[in-house]
Amino acid sequence: MNDPVVVSVNISEQKGTRKHPLQGPVTITMLGMQGDAHAGDWHRQLSLLAQESIDKMQGHGLVLQPGDFAENVTTQGLDLLTLPIGTRLQIGTAVTMEVTQIGKECHLGCEIRKLVGDCVMPREGIFARVITPGTLEAGDIITVISKGGTL
Repeated sequence: MNDPVVVSVNISEQKGTRKHPLQGPVTITMLGMQGDAHAGDWHRQLSLLAQESIDKMQGHGLVLQPGDFAENVTTQGLDLLTLPIGTRLQIGTAVTMEVTQIGKECHLGCEIRKLVGDCVMPREGIFARVITPGTLEAGDIITVISKGGTL
C-alpha cells in the first residue's frame, strides 16, 4: 500500500469559489495558506478533500479537477472521514496541522453547488489549523502523527 500523498495544493482569492492548483512549493503560515481567502486567525485555515471523493462525483458524469470543491489540499490514499477532531497530520517534512472540523454547512449561493449540482465538501471535507508552518506541494507524503489527540 502506498503512503497517502498530496495530489494538489489549491488557492482562491475569494470564499465560495473554486480554487486553482498551484505549482511548486506553497508557503503555509501560522494563519494558513499565504494568499488564500480562508487564511486567518480561526479554526478553518486549511481545507482537505480526498481525490477519492472527487472521483465519486465524476462517476455521475461530471468533469472535475482538484480545487473544484474549494479545498486547499487534495489528498489521495487517506480516509479523511476516519480522522477525528484533534488528529495531527504532517505533510512533507515541515507542515503540521490539527483537524478542527469535519464537514460543514454549505452556504447559500455556493458556486460549486451551482456549477456541479452538488457539493461533496460539506459531507467529506475536513478542516484544520496550522501547528507548524512551512511549505507543501503536490507529491508530499501525509503522515498521521496522532489520532484524535492521542499519541
